[in-house]
Amino acid sequence: MELQELQTCVERDEIDTVVVAFADHLGRLMGKRFDAEFFVADALDHGTHACDYLLTVDMEMEVIEGYEYANWERGYGDFHLVPDLTTLCRAAWTDRTALVLCDVLAGDETPVPVSPRAMLRAQLERLTESGQRAFAASELEFYLYDDSYRSAHEAGHANLRSAGWYSEDYHLLQGARIEPYVGAARRALRQSGIPVENSKGETGVGQHELNIRYAEVLTMADRHAVMKHGMKELADTQGVSVTFMAKPHADDAGNSCHIHLSLWDADANTNVFDVGGERSDLFRWFLGGWMTHLQDFMVFYAPTVNSYKRFQDGSWAPTRIAWSDDNRTAGFRVVGTGPSLRIECRIPGGDCNPYLAYTAALASGLDGIDQRIEPPPRFDGDAYSDAALERVPRTLREATDRFRDSAAIRRLLGDAVVDHYSHFFATEADAFDAAVTDWERQRYFERI
Repeated sequence: MELQELQTCVERDEIDTVVVAFADHLGRLMGKRFDAEFFVADALDHGTHACDYLLTVDMEMEVIEGYEYANWERGYGDFHLVPDLTTLCRAAWTDRTALVLCDVLAGDETPVPVSPRAMLRAQLERLTESGQRAFAASELEFYLYDDSYRSAHEAGHANLRSAGWYSEDYHLLQGARIEPYVGAARRALRQSGIPVENSKGETGVGQHELNIRYAEVLTMADRHAVMKHGMKELADTQGVSVTFMAKPHADDAGNSCHIHLSLWDADANTNVFDVGGERSDLFRWFLGGWMTHLQDFMVFYAPTVNSYKRFQDGSWAPTRIAWSDDNRTAGFRVVGTGPSLRIECRIPGGDCNPYLAYTAALASGLDGIDQRIEPPPRFDGDAYSDAALERVPRTLREATDRFRDSAAIRRLLGDAVVDHYSHFFATEADAFDAAVTDWERQRYFERI
């Protein structure tokens, strides 16, 4: 949506609310709802402010001590939210509402370095200096339930009624049954300026995928975040629920977020991964860097305790670090030819924060180009069964330790960012370690 269109819609009383949002550590949209007239008259130029504790809280919005960026001693002041009007869109999943994403700035109007969007922008500045652009796409999977979010919460998220009742991968009949929700989601996203390609059933019972068209990487990250938020709001209005958590059910497939990425020459508008029909040096080095740093960057692809339960052999989620041509058992799958040549990383789950996942991908790949890191030989066969291949970390704790202790990641992101996010992920792992689960009660209550 162009600004003039918003102003016209406000004057005609067709839009009365503007959601002003930013993405937190987990990729959740946080922010405020503005009266549209006030937004146009004031917030458009001046932005708004929010408490800086929002870049330190956990999933439960608890104040977590131990951060250098914001803490009780510093008084938890404000940061400045500055609308990026290139993200202005209708929020077509709800009525009379527009939405705009913001950059998070400090008091001196410089980007807050631990803000996820600022982190991705920093990598894009490196890319711009090299005369290149990055294009990407997120393939998001989700489970759909007939239960509302409120009823699911009250049931302890147990015994939910799936929207499907058998595996429905590419299955059009079962897919037709969930069109009241998924069809509405496709239309709402398109009307919100997010180009939709398709939706399809997935292998899990009640699992689906909705794909939006590739775009420059910052635009894709923005669309990814808005898509998840909009789909949840739409589900709420329909009295159903969707989840993007990586592994909702122990006995069913997990939710992935395969990310596709290629680099393009900014002036010639050509894919630099392909030169005359052959894969270029830049392609190899980018792939080599991405693979080399994957384990150390794992927390940016798999940010929760639950994320690591998705990585099971034979589950469609990759467990080994290998690359191959059109092979879904490998963590990296190379697809396309000519202008469409790209790298698909199958490691991230549906729970990833797109800004952090794309930050990790670009930082790793660009370092690969800078250092001329060669990838290992192409893998052929079943990557699940090859014990010689390196495995992805098994737990959030292991991944956090690797991230915190990695000299390479500190070189690429800086100590302040690494320390901040190490504390964030360690806090999540600590919370899980202290929790008593239903699994433990079922297993030990009587028989231990």
